Amino acid sequence: MTIRLLAALAVLASTVALAQAPAATPAPAASPAPASAAAQTADEAFQTRVKQLEEQVVDLKEKVFRTKARLLLLQETVLGGDISQGARAVIYHRKEMGPQFVLESVAYALDGAPIFTKVDSNGDLNKREEFEIFNGRIVPGNHQIAVRMVYRGAGGVFSYADGYKFKIQSNQTFTAEGGKVTTVKVVGYEKGGITAEMKDKPAIRYDITSTKEQGGQKDPGAGDAPKPAPASNPQ
Repeated sequence: MTIRLLAALAVLASTVALAQAPAATPAPAASPAPASAAAQTADEAFQTRVKQLEEQVVDLKEKVFRTKARLLLLQETVLGGDISQGARAVIYHRKEMGPQFVLESVAYALDGAPIFTKVDSNGDLNKREEFEIFNGRIVPGNHQIAVRMVYRGAGGVFSYADGYKFKIQSNQTFTAEGGKVTTVKVVGYEKGGITAEMKDKPAIRYDITSTKEQGGQKDPGAGDAPKPAPASNPQ
């Protein structure tokens, strides 16, 4: 009887303990990140990228500015130089090509510095028989002019060359003397006569004269006779 009573009391105590124990609370589910936070992160990334691009643009602008400055310095050094001795150069482009050649473009450089570039528009370049390329002070001494011309075949008796491109380039050294004006006429002409093939006809020559300068202007009455100079290193 005592054993049964003890067993009953043990069961009753266990039941009471279970009733008094707090219920287990389930762990809260992870809540998704707010949409505003995600949008803010994307906006920050975009702003960071824009800032990086702006910095790159500024860097490129600085590089372009430095390049322009170096080019201007080169032009001032090569083309300007010490003008106290009064050396001047005048460069002309002259056309002596027949109608079967149409000048499409021309480019000039003096001592490595570009001084003139022109592409034909509506035939205006090809129609001009002679025009000035450069007129200014330069350092007395030796200088080099480089020329590139592109012609288009216009048919005629050489109909097979209609539309064909003829590219010629050359360079020529000349000497500028203090107190004088050195005039260089760059002439595009046809060489070889009527028996030459059309592809061999386009050529460049240089007619160079030197005249005294008075009052900062060329003296038309003074000077040497033109001295034709063949193109140096034609290609």
